[in-house]
Amino acid sequence: MEVFQQLLIGFSHALTPQYLLLAAIGVTIGTAVGVLPGIGPALTVALLLPLTYNFDPTGALIMFAGIYYGGMYGGSTTSILLNTPGESASVATTLEGFAMATSGRAGAALATAAIGSFVAGTLSTLLLTFTAPWLARAALLFQPADYFALTVLAFVSVTALVGSSLLRGMISLFIGLFFGLIGIDVLSGQVRYTFGVVELLDGIDVVVVAVGLFAVGEALFVASQFRQRREEVLAVRSRIGMNREEWRRSWPAWLRGALIGFPLGALPAGGAEIPTFLSYTLEKRLSKHPDEWGRGAIEGVAGPEAANNAAFSGVLVPLLTLGLPTSATAAILLAAFQIYNLQPGPLLFQKAPDLVWTLIASLYVGNVMLLILNLPLIRIWIKILTIPRSLLYSGILVFGTLGVYSMSNSFIDVLLMYGIGVIGFFMRRFRIPIGPAILGLILMPLAEAHFRRALAISQGDLSVFVTRPIALSLLLATLVAIILPYLPVLINRLTGKRTPAGRLVFGQGEED
Repeated sequence: MEVFQQLLIGFSHALTPQYLLLAAIGVTIGTAVGVLPGIGPALTVALLLPLTYNFDPTGALIMFAGIYYGGMYGGSTTSILLNTPGESASVATTLEGFAMATSGRAGAALATAAIGSFVAGTLSTLLLTFTAPWLARAALLFQPADYFALTVLAFVSVTALVGSSLLRGMISLFIGLFFGLIGIDVLSGQVRYTFGVVELLDGIDVVVVAVGLFAVGEALFVASQFRQRREEVLAVRSRIGMNREEWRRSWPAWLRGALIGFPLGALPAGGAEIPTFLSYTLEKRLSKHPDEWGRGAIEGVAGPEAANNAAFSGVLVPLLTLGLPTSATAAILLAAFQIYNLQPGPLLFQKAPDLVWTLIASLYVGNVMLLILNLPLIRIWIKILTIPRSLLYSGILVFGTLGVYSMSNSFIDVLLMYGIGVIGFFMRRFRIPIGPAILGLILMPLAEAHFRRALAISQGDLSVFVTRPIALSLLLATLVAIILPYLPVLINRLTGKRTPAGRLVFGQGEED
């Protein structure tokens, strides 16, 4: 009953003109950046952070959340019409979506993606509404040793399950951990790794790192790979909609995708790539039309797109209740909370209930807005794909430079941004994921503080990390996260089967 009361209060705030406008701006920008290949929600939120310092925190977070799940919606458009995912969570959609478009069924593919995203987004938001308060109350039992074990689980699971190899993930993580150590030690007051630069005493701002790795690194990489030939966008000649048979085949896939995406999005591994591929695999096995797969099975679009959007609500569960980001975009959202002097975690529901419930209520509103934006206006979004890449990325560089400089009017920050951007370029070049670096930067101070506090409480006894049941359970889950990506290889070796090259699910890129 209390949940319903709080949600109604949230709706009373979310439906005010100011927040409705910010939600509309967020989902519109999110859809646009989802449509554009290579421009993800993490980059967009990072670029907008400097411009929203003086915003009302609730309004800014509503807009950022709209950008996040709007990007999930928009990513399906390029997957279906261009065979190029707008963001990595839409990779699975390309497998059947593009085949449907080439056979003249682009309208049905776009419709099942949009409606499935709405259905799954609404169902997963309902689950978020009822599970988040319960988890927040349970998290009040956590002590420093438990929080340290939780951060270790986040580091290892995101590093192991994102990217094409554990080594590349570890390189990215340690880059982020190093950035997180720069500045003054909050417990001892010692200066670390500033190299005599006074501007580094407060550490490197997460916005500088995020804009450098995402915006500058991506722009440099695109410039290095620039081709004069423009990709051909398939025209949508059919109406945007589905016939009765396509509806019948789509709705079970939407429900299954939602039930897969939400819990997996809430896990410390986070992100949407894993649930989308699991949904694709499940739909293929359950399909009564096996001959259509690879030639445009509508379930192969409906399921992954539903899982994709349900995963977003799942990602918000650990972010709001534990302060634990499980994707690159969630890490940027955590930085946004911290900019407004808010710390996500179990006490957030007590200290800022209006903000939390207004944000959750805005997700319901935003889902309706996105359905309205995506179905009737799909042909307008397709026009965005005609923007020349050179103009697009030049604008991003200018926008990012002005944003970073405006934070503190520091030329040093701009130099740092471009220096980090060069690192981001080489990370792109050698397929090193960006997500673990952002996660390491943001969580390193938290992990270090809880580790040292746990040792202070236990008087230096390291066994505190294995004698507390919560900490021990989280560390065992960490071990599972390390082993999990290699289970298929081990099973194939034991059974004598040949191991396929690469990892189907875990090697498809990173969540933005």
